[in-house]
Amino acid sequence: MEILGKILGNSARVKIMRLFLQNKSRGFKNKDIVKRSRVSPDLVRKEIKLLASVGFIKKRSAASLDWYFNYSFRYADEIEDLLVRSDNLNKEKLLSNFKSVGRVKLLVISGIFIRNNESRVDLLIVGDKMKRGKIDRGIRKLEAEVGAELTYAVFNTKEFIYRLNMYDKLVRDILDYPHEVLLQTKELSTQALKKK
Repeated sequence: MEILGKILGNSARVKIMRLFLQNKSRGFKNKDIVKRSRVSPDLVRKEIKLLASVGFIKKRSAASLDWYFNYSFRYADEIEDLLVRSDNLNKEKLLSNFKSVGRVKLLVISGIFIRNNESRVDLLIVGDKMKRGKIDRGIRKLEAEVGAELTYAVFNTKEFIYRLNMYDKLVRDILDYPHEVLLQTKELSTQALKKK
């Protein structure tokens, strides 16, 4: 994100552009952009003005308060390739969002993180003594980075292993389809997961 922020001006602009690219048919008021991108209101106003001046976003009508992605923006495909489709996710940064949430034993990414729209979840977190508030804050921070709402599942280790042994559909859909394991302890090793 830091490199893209430097290339495109700043990280706030990257977050706002991703928000519109990930939600092309949806309109946003300035206060929604502030909330979703986690950028200050003053900076949002400045960036919205700039993005509107180059034609990246527009209002559907003069009376509208909502900003929409401009489908006829000349460089839409190229910008989307750079900001959404490219592999610009810093996995270390993603892991750091969940370091202080408890004892995380398994962290799996799928969906938006591996560009698979068919995935049921974007993130699976398994661990013990986890603090739900810290997990939610980490998720919100990630949502601001990627520009989209994330679907995620959180299980304690005992519940996860039980669901795995019962061939729970959600757990099987995550593990049997494309995904990437970012963190896995010996207790939940690949061999143990495959045996279940």
